[in-house]
Amino acid sequence: MILVVGATGGVGKRVVKLLVDGGQDVRVLVRDLPRAQKLFQAWFGGQLPDRLEFFGGDLTIAESLTPALMARVTAVICCSGTKVQPVEGDTPQREKYYQGLKFYLPEVVDVPEQVEYEGIKNLLAVVQDHIQPKESTLMDFSQTNSPRLAWYSVDDGVMGGVSASQWRLTGDRALFTGEVSTVNNGGFASVRSPNFEPALDLSHAEGIQLRTQGDGKRYKFIVRSQNEWDGLSYCYSFDTFNNRPQTVCIPFQQLIPVFRAKTVPEKGPFNPSQVSALQLMHSKFEYDGGLNPSFSPGIFGLEIESIKTYANPLTPQFIHVSSAGVTRPGRPGLNLAEEPPAVRLNEQLGGILTWKLRGEDAIRGSGLTYTIIRPCALTESENPEMLQFAQGDNLRGQVSRWAIAKLCVDSLQLAEAGGKTFEVSASEPGSNQAAWPFLLRQLNFDQR
Repeated sequence: MILVVGATGGVGKRVVKLLVDGGQDVRVLVRDLPRAQKLFQAWFGGQLPDRLEFFGGDLTIAESLTPALMARVTAVICCSGTKVQPVEGDTPQREKYYQGLKFYLPEVVDVPEQVEYEGIKNLLAVVQDHIQPKESTLMDFSQTNSPRLAWYSVDDGVMGGVSASQWRLTGDRALFTGEVSTVNNGGFASVRSPNFEPALDLSHAEGIQLRTQGDGKRYKFIVRSQNEWDGLSYCYSFDTFNNRPQTVCIPFQQLIPVFRAKTVPEKGPFNPSQVSALQLMHSKFEYDGGLNPSFSPGIFGLEIESIKTYANPLTPQFIHVSSAGVTRPGRPGLNLAEEPPAVRLNEQLGGILTWKLRGEDAIRGSGLTYTIIRPCALTESENPEMLQFAQGDNLRGQVSRWAIAKLCVDSLQLAEAGGKTFEVSASEPGSNQAAWPFLLRQLNFDQR
């Protein structure tokens, strides 16, 4: 579940559209529930999607941000901001504000300090307390009555061998033990979980982490994304130390597609959104006729303390859309004639940029993994744009709301964006989306 704050704004509603169209569950925090439902019904062609949830609340009222807001949430995209409109008023659809071509003398409707600073602090408080951690437990071996823990043996007896394995729960961990024999052309023993109903969606994670203590032998960890008993599997081989604890990280991108010990690369990469079963194996065989280099027949034993998912520690949990220019009010030597209206009118607008910067500081000090995006002047353009990124808050120009929404959504998976604050503008027509990870990698981490 992704929580989108400021979802009815120009960037926020586009973020919601991109997420839902991409198959993501989305919860939106809104002040006016009927208005938001009507807006998104129109935005999605007349029908509200099943993946979209509404939560009534107000950033500026801490008591309205209850723990239920964060149920199942793994990341937050915050597009909230002080409502600004032309002094002489706007149309119901805010065409004057969104058209982005003609300058209308603005006035603020909200109180910037309450929205940009106090509201962000209120949101951070509930996010810090309830957001799902970077690690999440798949197998809790202390829950002995859990159906997930009822693993069963699948040994080489299925092909005439005589190897045998056992799966045993011992308090707070599991033991995978047995004896592997090469008699009758055998040579493997394994234990397998029951099929998960429903299948597990691990798409938020980078991989699976095992906490083990082994016997110096090599094992296979197997993930299945089909319910067939003898179907396609994805495998990862790992070596253990003898009688010494270790953590084994299994990146999803390194899982090998295998069918009956033969690799099948044409099946493509592993899809973590559909995990139907897990398996552990000790085998004489590797893949495609190769042999396990550390194999010897006889007794084996692997102790499993935990099975968890893990995420890249830099993948953002909190993505915030701020504004270019937040550090410019009062900057010595600044030529105000060259600056956008928000910088020139900062004081008349209630110090809107000053309070945005204070909100950014709260995010940077929160302990969450964050990305702070500072767009230049926002437009309604729907044409692809080449984006440029910069730091130091000197960038000027324009950028479309669609481009910023796409950047927010993509940044959920971009470790290159984590821990960074940067400005964004469009440089020319076209799209350089494929280069975003490279461009973001060139930026400096924030100093905290």
